[in-house]
Amino acid sequence: MTPAASAFNLPDRLDAKRDPALIADDEVRFAEIAGNLRRTVAELTDRLDGERTAKGGYGQQALERDLEIHRLSARLRSLRRFGLDLCLGRMVGADDAEPVYVGRFGLTSEDGGLLLVDWRSPAAEPFFGATHANPMGLVSRRRYRWSGGKITDYWDEVFTAEGLEQNAALDDQSAFIASLGSSRSTRMRDVLGTIQSDQDAIIRASSRGTLVVDGGPGTGKTVVALHRSAYLLYSDPRLGRGRGGLLFVGPHNGYIAYIEDVLPSLGEDGAQTCTLRDLVVEGATALVETDPAAARLKSSGDLVNAIESAVRRYETPPAEGMSVGTPWADVWLSAAEWAEAFDSAEVGTPHNDARDQVWEALLDILIDQFDDEEVPSAQVRRSLVRNEDLASAFARAWPLLDPVGIVADLWSRPAYLRACAPDLSAEQVEFLQRPDPRAWTVSDLPYLDAARQRVGDPDAARRRHQRDAAIASDREEMSRVIEHLIETDDSEMHLMSVLRGDDFRNALEDEAALPSVDPDLLAGPFAHIVVDEAQELTDAEWQMLLRRCPSRSFTIVGDRAQARRGFAESWQDRLGRIGLDPVTVSTLTINYRTPEEVMAEAEPIIRAALPDANVPTSIRRSGVPVTHGAVSELGVILGEWLAGHAEGVACVIGHPTFVGTSRVRSLTPVLAKGLEFDLVVLVDPDRFGDGIEGAVDRYVAMTRATQQLVILVSGDSTR
Repeated sequence: MTPAASAFNLPDRLDAKRDPALIADDEVRFAEIAGNLRRTVAELTDRLDGERTAKGGYGQQALERDLEIHRLSARLRSLRRFGLDLCLGRMVGADDAEPVYVGRFGLTSEDGGLLLVDWRSPAAEPFFGATHANPMGLVSRRRYRWSGGKITDYWDEVFTAEGLEQNAALDDQSAFIASLGSSRSTRMRDVLGTIQSDQDAIIRASSRGTLVVDGGPGTGKTVVALHRSAYLLYSDPRLGRGRGGLLFVGPHNGYIAYIEDVLPSLGEDGAQTCTLRDLVVEGATALVETDPAAARLKSSGDLVNAIESAVRRYETPPAEGMSVGTPWADVWLSAAEWAEAFDSAEVGTPHNDARDQVWEALLDILIDQFDDEEVPSAQVRRSLVRNEDLASAFARAWPLLDPVGIVADLWSRPAYLRACAPDLSAEQVEFLQRPDPRAWTVSDLPYLDAARQRVGDPDAARRRHQRDAAIASDREEMSRVIEHLIETDDSEMHLMSVLRGDDFRNALEDEAALPSVDPDLLAGPFAHIVVDEAQELTDAEWQMLLRRCPSRSFTIVGDRAQARRGFAESWQDRLGRIGLDPVTVSTLTINYRTPEEVMAEAEPIIRAALPDANVPTSIRRSGVPVTHGAVSELGVILGEWLAGHAEGVACVIGHPTFVGTSRVRSLTPVLAKGLEFDLVVLVDPDRFGDGIEGAVDRYVAMTRATQQLVILVSGDSTR
């Protein structure tokens, strides 16, 4: 039998780590994992092929088949995405007979043995959480560093004297520290194997209530947010598929593209990821509000309440009654009965959906008053539905609304805005009016979202009526066909009579052929929402997320010192004001990303504006000093860096006319937020602005660097 290929490809400088005494057990386990993966992939492929070629069925049967295909496909994608590098490392407990291997997800052998424990399971918690102060029952721990499907380094930590007696490569955290300085790419790199104990404690915290993860640049806030998302999807039954799920909100599209591989690499594809702009159709083309005063006014959560007042003005029952004629008799509809029908709308139902409820209640009230028992109620209903006077009166009292039009009216009809927002001064009302009310800005998005949530989609009602009409027509035609088959059935047992049963009728209906409404995947409700760079959200923008999470279960990630508009309050005060309480704050203080050389330059910048800023402590040096020069040197600097670095990504920040490439990005400080680059070239940082906003932009831009920072200025003002 050909021996299995080694899982290790250690460089010559790590020759001592090739000692069989150190890695023989690992080789055996990896051979078992490889064989199991091959068998499992083959088995799942056969099962998936079988499900896809099987008859689709109807109703619940079809739904269950689709869910099984989705489950099998997701599992296959996860297995094919990785090979042996599913394994993150191993740990040895004081009571363990053999090492426990930790993986991206669990893997069980044919005889029921556990080859890998899922990193999110309670059994794996010591692998991430153990420290020398609290070993959590571990004797030792080993972490692997993978490249190209092979282990290129590993490092051991021992926690007890017993661990020292075992075989261990005691170079402690050299591989971890080395990984912090490795080259970046356009996608966030995989750091699951190096999650630290302070981060892991936050990742595994309860999802109940609101958890704030506060930390400065490079502390791993985004890492924690993403891994916490995967952990909660695995561990919290409220977040299971079909039960509400999880929404992950990032600051901009570049950030979403940067992190999009992370959750799938952690074995999860059940979360929705988006920016705030994505929550509203108009967000794709909305411009930034150019007037700071208008932006401040629209940032208020109280002003968003004007939408509720605006819609309620279109839900007013007539103050006078009316006579409703039918072919048999006239029926009186009093003002009190109008009000009774309007009160029948279920609380929380969007205006356009509630319109159907009110209309049905109105018809029921009129039918109940009809005294002629010889006329079937169905006939009376059809007559009332066709009554133009009744329909016109109802349309005036409860019209079908366009949510976008509601917001446009607020910004173009001063009297309307004044009535809906009485706390605004006359000057503020006039100030918010504009020539083109539909020239949407980012500050308008919370209002458009509130209107769409409160009003509903006007086209959805039309589509629903079309669907109901199509179903009714199909059923009527089906009934005629069934009755004909029964009447012409001359079989001895009259078999066709079974077609009168509801089960047969339901099986015959082809709902796939009927018009349907595509669900808005971002409309919610969600069981949990994770928000990164949350310090930038206004009270009005928070309302967009609160509407989508009735449970108020949030993970909020941010840094008060990186808030461009300032953040003088505590997290508890800010979030309490918008309705999130209680709030638990966990603070990260270790900077894993930014080298000391860069932080030494960046810290005075932010402390000058915010003396109490949470500036983290860097744990490494790059050996490359921060350099200064003239903008004219930009081309030379980039050329030399590219020539000397076959891998990695650079970024020029603050040079609007510079055109980026695949390895050199060109961004503003705002669009660089949440990202990281090997080299950052800052151009004219003094032009970023004054006050807190300018200081924050400079601080954020500088701390994107993982290796080298260069600051260039125009003219002769170099240092």
